[in-house]
Amino acid sequence: MSTSRIVKIAVPCPLYKTFDYRLSNTVFAQKLIPGMRMRVSFGRQQLTGFFIEETTASDIADNKLKPVISVLDDRNFLSDEVLKLLLWAARYYVHPLGDVLQTALPVYLRNHEDATPSLTPYWSTCSHPDLTPDEVLTSLKRAPKQLQIYQLLLQEKGDADSLSEATDNWRAPIKALLEKKFIRQQFKPVVLHGNADSDKRPSLTDEQVDAVDGISKQLDTYAIHVLNGVTGSGKTEVYLALCETALAQGKQVLILVPEIGLTPQLTQRFLQRLDTSIVVLHSAMNDRQRYAAWHAAANRQAQVVIGTRSSIFTPLPDIGLIIVDEEHDGSYKQQDGFRYNARDLAIVRAKNKNIPVLLGSATPSLEVLNKINEQRYQVHYLRQRANKKALPKISLVNLCSQKLQESMADSLLQKIRQHLDRQGQVLLFINRRGFSPLLMCHDCGWTTSCHRCDAHMTYHKRREQLHCHHCGSQRPAPQLCDECGSSNILAIGAGTERIENFLQAQFPETKVSRIDRDTTRNKGALQDKLDKAHSGESGILVGTQMLAKGHDFPNVTLVCILDTDQALFSADFRAAEHLAQLITQVSGRAGRAEKAGEVLIQTHHPDHPLLQTLLHKGYQAFADAALSERRAAGLPPARHLVLLRCESVTVDAAQQFLQEAVTLARTVDLQDIDLFGPLPAPMERRAGRYRYQLMVQSKQRKKLHPFLSWWVPQLQQLKSARKVRWSIDVDPYDTF
Repeated sequence: MSTSRIVKIAVPCPLYKTFDYRLSNTVFAQKLIPGMRMRVSFGRQQLTGFFIEETTASDIADNKLKPVISVLDDRNFLSDEVLKLLLWAARYYVHPLGDVLQTALPVYLRNHEDATPSLTPYWSTCSHPDLTPDEVLTSLKRAPKQLQIYQLLLQEKGDADSLSEATDNWRAPIKALLEKKFIRQQFKPVVLHGNADSDKRPSLTDEQVDAVDGISKQLDTYAIHVLNGVTGSGKTEVYLALCETALAQGKQVLILVPEIGLTPQLTQRFLQRLDTSIVVLHSAMNDRQRYAAWHAAANRQAQVVIGTRSSIFTPLPDIGLIIVDEEHDGSYKQQDGFRYNARDLAIVRAKNKNIPVLLGSATPSLEVLNKINEQRYQVHYLRQRANKKALPKISLVNLCSQKLQESMADSLLQKIRQHLDRQGQVLLFINRRGFSPLLMCHDCGWTTSCHRCDAHMTYHKRREQLHCHHCGSQRPAPQLCDECGSSNILAIGAGTERIENFLQAQFPETKVSRIDRDTTRNKGALQDKLDKAHSGESGILVGTQMLAKGHDFPNVTLVCILDTDQALFSADFRAAEHLAQLITQVSGRAGRAEKAGEVLIQTHHPDHPLLQTLLHKGYQAFADAALSERRAAGLPPARHLVLLRCESVTVDAAQQFLQEAVTLARTVDLQDIDLFGPLPAPMERRAGRYRYQLMVQSKQRKKLHPFLSWWVPQLQQLKSARKVRWSIDVDPYDTF
């Protein structure tokens, strides 16, 4: 038996095991708590790992065991509760434990040994005791860089991120301006304090009261509640009322939202209504800000946390309620690395803590609806809009044989003009960025294909560039055809940029605002565009899915969905569900205030069953039919699905690895487990690599997961695994 203290440490690496180390004399007597960070030597580098447990024996001899270099903390930043969740997640998603634990930590803690939180500074101009503002500007003429920074700060307060966007080498000028007392430095508070205004508290509808009462009675026990409310039915008011109840009992509340763009809007609502401390967590914050907010929540300095996907790992000592807004949204599923689903982990965390979790949506996912049908989830309905107004009228525009202008029918353009004349706002949705999906030679048919993907490159006219939205590659837009040299090149199809340009020309008296990833890259750009939409300055809004999620535009009376046909015939088995959700969510942006709303959907297939069902019977009827189809086809949620994804520079290497994976799997009893493949991914080549996948299905998790726990670590031992990139995806959101 060893006389050393031996510890098992999870190291962030792609191996499905912990590693044994011995405690050096300097840390031999230190009390250890699971989840503590430890600095260790791993191969030729030093890494920060996590203490899991102490053991009395190791397979490695004492004199071969490496010592722990240092214990970085006197506490565990991953609380016992969060650590329990992460241990479960590593097993369920079959992902290396060290990588899982590192993912759960804020980036600042991954990169800094010092765990002391620090606030983020910002700078603004101030009154000088001796000089007027004009004299300050005059004195800076001989220091042009200082003058540039000072003029930037005259426009708005500047933090490191905004200054870095505007210019380079700004730190020395900032220091000089501070010494001259021309500017001052302050620190951004991460904890926001609500100022409850009882005058802004609307009366709850009977349905809202029933939902709040039903959930409030079970705040002290684990239960999964679903708030199934039509768009505009006031789900946020239910969230607020439940938060008030939980906060009155001294509990903390975690609220998950799918997109960064929804965070400011929701945060403002909560600050206006709750007299409590709130922090937000999302990827638009810098590392210091996120860590300071995370630390405040972990130390009870914040009672409410509003955040995106990774916020599910925030330590909350007094957590008493978890709310998942827009639970159906695919943004809750991490698509690379540790492929977890934050919605599902919210349910597991609630169960571990014996607290309720509330899943809200106007279009619940089929997985959630299936659980409701099995009476495993409790459902609360909000069938009417909070303002008692009717849901918008939805009509189909048959494009067959119609003359189109930039992908729009004349009847649709007439409708747009009618609503603008009545002082209504118009929202046009097209889920395609750029000017057009491809350029084509009119003489020989050549098209602008990506050299690295099985996809066309999108034409962005404003920058005269071609972009591949799959691998990110770019090149200048061609003036001549690569095949025949012709200059007769056509832009085929329309994206948001083309629609924006066309509508601005058609309606020059109305401001057209485009909201997509291209126009909202800069800090504050999205909020600025949303503010202009709310104020009515922008009469026409053109955008992608960013416009579909949760935004409340009270003056929008017409919603136009320009292109549904591609999704109607997608190879992805979830495509119909996603399209139905998208149509319902986008349609819900219309008629949310006093004016009646109208929705027009353009299609070449007006008789398609999905569209007809949505039009005449609604989302619930579509979902019921879709669930029946999934059961008949043996697809989720009727059966559980896992994808073994593989990519390689050659087809043979990818196929060989997956074929060996099949052979390995068939060495054990595969009763009730089915393997399909190897099959090429729907987009076989992406970023210069060939992508193949193996589908693993089973009706019983109790048989599927023990198999995965054995099989996946064994895959690492295959020689063919060294020639490919591979990953396992449990409960994949899509098959692409």
